[in-house]
Amino acid sequence: MDAYSDRFDEAAALVIHSFRTTRRKASGVPYITHLFAVCALVGEHGGTEDQMIAALLHDYLEDVDGSAEPELAERFGVHVARMVMGLSDTVVTPKPPWRARKEAYLQHLQHEAPELKLVSAADKLHNCTSILRDRRAVGDEVYTRFTADKAGVHWYYRGCVQALATGWEHPILDELRAAVRELEEG
Repeated sequence: MDAYSDRFDEAAALVIHSFRTTRRKASGVPYITHLFAVCALVGEHGGTEDQMIAALLHDYLEDVDGSAEPELAERFGVHVARMVMGLSDTVVTPKPPWRARKEAYLQHLQHEAPELKLVSAADKLHNCTSILRDRRAVGDEVYTRFTADKAGVHWYYRGCVQALATGWEHPILDELRAAVRELEEG
Protein backbone atom coordinates (compact mmCIF):
# COMPACT_ATOMS: atom_id res chain seq x y z
CA MET A 1 0.00 0.00 0.00
CA ASP A 2 1.28 3.48 -0.90
CA ALA A 3 2.28 5.84 1.91
CA TYR A 4 0.50 8.69 0.13
CA SER A 5 -1.63 9.36 -2.93
CA ASP A 6 -1.19 11.20 -6.21
CA ARG A 7 -2.60 14.33 -4.49
CA PHE A 8 0.68 14.59 -2.57
CA ASP A 9 2.65 14.36 -5.83
CA GLU A 10 0.43 17.05 -7.33
CA ALA A 11 0.89 19.35 -4.31
CA ALA A 12 4.66 18.89 -4.44
CA ALA A 13 4.70 19.66 -8.17
CA LEU A 14 2.54 22.75 -7.62
CA VAL A 15 4.77 24.27 -4.96
CA ILE A 16 7.96 23.38 -6.83
CA HIS A 17 6.62 25.21 -9.88
CA SER A 18 5.10 28.12 -7.91
CA PHE A 19 8.14 28.80 -5.71
CA ARG A 20 10.84 27.93 -8.26
CA THR A 21 12.35 31.42 -8.29
CA THR A 22 11.68 32.33 -4.65
CA ARG A 23 14.43 32.44 -2.04
CA ARG A 24 14.28 32.94 1.73
CA LYS A 25 14.85 36.46 3.00
CA ALA A 26 18.50 37.42 2.69
CA SER A 27 19.81 33.87 3.24
CA GLY A 28 19.48 32.98 -0.44
CA VAL A 29 18.24 29.48 0.39
CA PRO A 30 15.59 28.28 -2.10
CA TYR A 31 12.18 28.81 -0.48
CA ILE A 32 11.03 25.33 -1.44
CA THR A 33 13.34 23.92 1.24
CA HIS A 34 11.13 25.56 3.89
CA LEU A 35 7.95 24.05 2.46
CA PHE A 36 9.44 20.55 2.35
CA ALA A 37 10.96 20.94 5.83
CA VAL A 38 7.56 21.88 7.28
CA CYS A 39 6.00 18.93 5.47
CA ALA A 40 8.67 16.60 6.86
CA LEU A 41 8.13 17.88 10.41
CA VAL A 42 4.38 17.31 10.08
CA GLY A 43 4.91 13.78 8.77
CA GLU A 44 7.50 12.98 11.46
CA HIS A 45 5.05 14.13 14.15
CA GLY A 46 2.20 11.89 13.02
CA GLY A 47 0.46 14.13 10.52
CA THR A 48 -1.93 12.76 7.93
CA GLU A 49 -1.57 13.10 4.19
CA ASP A 50 -3.98 16.05 4.24
CA GLN A 51 -1.85 17.76 6.88
CA MET A 52 1.32 17.08 4.89
CA ILE A 53 -0.30 18.53 1.77
CA ALA A 54 -1.45 21.57 3.75
CA ALA A 55 2.12 21.92 5.03
CA LEU A 56 3.46 21.99 1.48
CA LEU A 57 0.83 24.56 0.51
CA HIS A 58 0.78 26.63 3.70
CA ASP A 59 2.22 29.76 2.04
CA TYR A 60 0.55 29.28 -1.34
CA LEU A 61 -2.48 31.52 -0.80
CA GLU A 62 -0.36 34.24 0.86
CA ASP A 63 2.47 34.34 -1.64
CA VAL A 64 1.32 33.16 -5.08
CA ASP A 65 -0.40 35.79 -7.19
CA GLY A 66 -3.73 34.65 -8.57
CA SER A 67 -4.10 31.76 -6.11
CA ALA A 68 -7.45 31.15 -4.46
CA GLU A 69 -9.01 28.78 -1.97
CA PRO A 70 -11.50 27.32 -4.51
CA GLU A 71 -8.58 26.20 -6.70
CA LEU A 72 -7.07 24.31 -3.77
CA ALA A 73 -10.45 22.82 -2.86
CA GLU A 74 -10.91 21.52 -6.39
CA ARG A 75 -7.41 20.08 -6.63
CA PHE A 76 -6.83 18.80 -3.09
CA GLY A 77 -10.23 18.75 -1.39
CA VAL A 78 -12.14 21.15 0.84
CA HIS A 79 -10.41 19.87 3.97
CA VAL A 80 -6.92 20.77 2.70
CA ALA A 81 -8.13 24.11 1.31
CA ARG A 82 -9.64 25.06 4.67
CA MET A 83 -6.43 24.17 6.48
CA VAL A 84 -4.34 26.24 4.08
CA MET A 85 -6.75 29.14 4.54
CA GLY A 86 -6.45 28.78 8.32
CA LEU A 87 -2.65 28.78 8.06
CA SER A 88 -2.62 32.02 6.06
CA ASP A 89 -2.30 35.27 7.94
CA THR A 90 -3.79 37.15 4.99
CA VAL A 91 -4.96 36.50 1.46
CA VAL A 92 -5.59 40.14 0.55
CA THR A 93 -3.36 42.31 -1.60
CA PRO A 94 -1.76 44.54 -0.57
CA LYS A 95 -1.09 42.84 2.75
CA PRO A 96 -2.30 44.70 5.84
CA PRO A 97 0.35 46.11 8.22
CA TRP A 98 2.55 43.44 9.81
CA ARG A 99 1.54 43.86 13.47
CA ALA A 100 -2.22 43.91 12.80
CA ARG A 101 -1.91 40.88 10.53
CA LYS A 102 0.05 38.90 13.11
CA GLU A 103 -2.27 39.88 15.97
CA ALA A 104 -5.28 38.66 13.96
CA TYR A 105 -3.49 35.40 13.09
CA LEU A 106 -2.59 34.73 16.73
CA GLN A 107 -6.16 35.45 17.80
CA HIS A 108 -7.62 32.91 15.37
CA LEU A 109 -4.80 30.35 15.86
CA GLN A 110 -5.66 29.77 19.49
CA HIS A 111 -9.14 28.52 18.48
CA GLU A 112 -8.02 26.28 15.61
CA ALA A 113 -8.29 22.48 15.58
CA PRO A 114 -5.32 20.36 16.69
CA GLU A 115 -4.73 19.15 13.12
CA LEU A 116 -4.13 22.71 11.96
CA LYS A 117 -2.07 23.56 15.04
CA LEU A 118 0.33 20.73 14.18
CA VAL A 119 1.02 22.26 10.76
CA SER A 120 1.34 25.77 12.17
CA ALA A 121 3.72 24.56 14.90
CA ALA A 122 5.88 22.83 12.27
CA ASP A 123 5.99 26.04 10.23
CA LYS A 124 6.92 28.17 13.23
CA LEU A 125 9.47 25.62 14.45
CA HIS A 126 11.26 25.56 11.11
CA ASN A 127 11.20 29.36 10.86
CA CYS A 128 12.50 29.77 14.40
CA THR A 129 15.30 27.24 14.02
CA SER A 130 16.29 28.91 10.73
CA ILE A 131 16.54 32.26 12.52
CA LEU A 132 18.63 30.65 15.26
CA ARG A 133 20.99 29.08 12.71
CA ASP A 134 21.34 32.34 10.80
CA ARG A 135 21.84 34.30 14.03
CA ARG A 136 24.76 32.04 14.92
CA ALA A 137 26.29 32.95 11.54
CA VAL A 138 25.58 36.70 11.34
CA GLY A 139 24.49 37.76 14.83
CA ASP A 140 21.62 40.17 15.38
CA GLU A 141 21.95 41.31 11.76
CA VAL A 142 19.54 38.44 11.09
CA TYR A 143 16.70 40.63 12.36
CA THR A 144 17.22 43.17 9.57
CA ARG A 145 15.68 40.61 7.21
CA PHE A 146 12.25 40.99 8.75
CA THR A 147 9.53 43.59 8.72
CA ALA A 148 9.57 43.56 12.52
CA ASP A 149 12.53 44.40 14.70
CA LYS A 150 14.13 41.92 17.13
CA ALA A 151 11.56 42.63 19.86
CA GLY A 152 8.72 42.20 17.37
CA VAL A 153 10.07 38.88 16.10
CA HIS A 154 10.39 37.62 19.68
CA TRP A 155 6.87 38.88 20.51
CA TYR A 156 5.44 37.01 17.53
CA TYR A 157 7.09 33.66 18.24
CA ARG A 158 6.21 33.89 21.93
CA GLY A 159 2.61 34.64 20.87
CA CYS A 160 2.61 31.63 18.55
CA VAL A 161 3.56 29.35 21.44
CA GLN A 162 0.81 30.83 23.62
CA ALA A 163 -1.83 30.58 20.90
CA LEU A 164 -0.88 27.02 19.97
CA ALA A 165 -0.89 25.97 23.64
CA THR A 166 -4.51 27.06 24.07
CA GLY A 167 -6.22 23.70 24.50
CA TRP A 168 -3.44 21.74 22.80
CA GLU A 169 -0.25 19.99 23.82
CA HIS A 170 2.05 18.03 21.55
CA PRO A 171 5.76 17.13 21.44
CA ILE A 172 6.30 19.54 18.53
CA LEU A 173 4.97 22.35 20.72
CA ASP A 174 7.60 21.46 23.32
CA GLU A 175 10.27 21.71 20.59
CA LEU A 176 8.91 25.09 19.53
CA ARG A 177 8.89 26.33 23.15
CA ALA A 178 12.55 25.36 23.51
CA ALA A 179 13.50 27.08 20.23
CA VAL A 180 11.64 30.27 21.17
CA ARG A 181 13.28 30.26 24.60
CA GLU A 182 16.70 30.00 22.91
CA LEU A 183 15.74 32.78 20.48
CA GLU A 184 14.77 35.12 23.33
CA GLU A 185 17.87 34.32 25.38
CA GLY A 186 20.23 35.26 22.58
